[in-house]
Amino acid sequence: MANDASTVFDLVILGGGSGGYAAALRGAQLGLDVALIEKDKVGGTCLHRGCIPTKALLHAGEIADQARESEQFGVKASFEGIDIAGVHKYKDGVVAGLYKGLQGLVASRKVTYIEGEGRLSSPTSVDVNGRRVEGRHILLATGSVPKSLPGLDIDGNRIISSDHALVLDRVPKSAIILGGGVIGVEFASAWKSFGTEVTIVEGLKHLVPVEDENSSKLLERAFRKRGIKFNLGTFFQKAEYTQDGVKVTLADGKEFEAEVLLVAIGRGPVSQGLGYEEQGVAMDRGYVLVDEYMRTNVPTISAVGDLVPTLQLAHVGFAEGILVAERLAGLKTVPIDYDGVPRVTYCHPEVASVGITEAKAKEIYGADKVVALKYNLAGNGRSKILNTAGEIKLVQVKDGAVVGVHMVGDRMGEQVGEAQLIYNWEALPAEVAQLIHAHPTQSEALGEAHLALAGKPLHAHD
Repeated sequence: MANDASTVFDLVILGGGSGGYAAALRGAQLGLDVALIEKDKVGGTCLHRGCIPTKALLHAGEIADQARESEQFGVKASFEGIDIAGVHKYKDGVVAGLYKGLQGLVASRKVTYIEGEGRLSSPTSVDVNGRRVEGRHILLATGSVPKSLPGLDIDGNRIISSDHALVLDRVPKSAIILGGGVIGVEFASAWKSFGTEVTIVEGLKHLVPVEDENSSKLLERAFRKRGIKFNLGTFFQKAEYTQDGVKVTLADGKEFEAEVLLVAIGRGPVSQGLGYEEQGVAMDRGYVLVDEYMRTNVPTISAVGDLVPTLQLAHVGFAEGILVAERLAGLKTVPIDYDGVPRVTYCHPEVASVGITEAKAKEIYGADKVVALKYNLAGNGRSKILNTAGEIKLVQVKDGAVVGVHMVGDRMGEQVGEAQLIYNWEALPAEVAQLIHAHPTQSEALGEAHLALAGKPLHAHD
């Protein structure tokens, strides 16, 4: 293995996804000499096979729904169908534009970009393309891939992952989606807008099961109204091919048939065969274990993003990567409060939240110390104009701060920024109630909910 001993980088990053490139950009900005190694394209899953392309599909679906429903707004339009090639052209154009911008950023920050498949070869080096890249510190950021179940083989045709679903050359007539978490409900929403008959199979008792139960129930109600079917509380047993599709059997013997089966049961870490264990990095079920500052048990190695057992969100990867870069540059860093990270599911309607659920709050503080308030979007003028239904639910420690904000409704993802400030600054309802929200906006709903929680409701019943 050739060793370019003349160059020892301050930071060598293995993986150019959200966590890796954020660390590279921030590290270079702080004066570190950074090498970024990526086998595919900088931007990783989020940009190329996750956040960005899926939201483009969902927006295309929203346009289709608006065309179908235009007459209720007094607009005469006709919906002629989905041009899937055109949808992909739009989606790929969005991705390509962002990718080009990101490449420019990496180059402008003077990050040494190395394309190739890297492997950790020592606590201070990565081997790539027959070359040994040395660094004073190594950051592992190799991300994740879609998971499957034992005996369930993803063939890319009838049984597919989210990667395949993003490039499918047709709109399936019918689909079974295995998994009712974020990925599953987002594809269910987009495909239903495109005209697919969708059935979600979720082994737990609710869709988006990590959200507050009230949000899950509101989403289930909205999906029923849209004609999206779902089966909850029974686990998958097997899948088999039929003459022209797939049949899924559940543990209770119930069967479903469709043209395709999308396996959306989550994502697993990319860590196998990359030399991590050989170099003594502590692992658990494929995840690299880290402390609150993203340090592994090996002093010269850190890890971030989907590779570590924290929230699998691109913005979490950004934050973790920035934390590592700032720590290595000698800045004072603060551990991430993962409860304070905003979470958005971009289905129709959207589900957005920050903080803890009512159930978790009662577990921590005691049932008698927790107050919950629901504000119906029916009382919000802008939501009425947009013809969206839903609720904002606040969870408060009695006579104290708001510890959870849970929202369901179209465009609620755009309101989660203020909700994040309310949680992270430990705001009291009375403090938020003093703020004046523009009228008519959906942000008013968040203000009105806090007015009600502070005991002075305006557009809400006492």
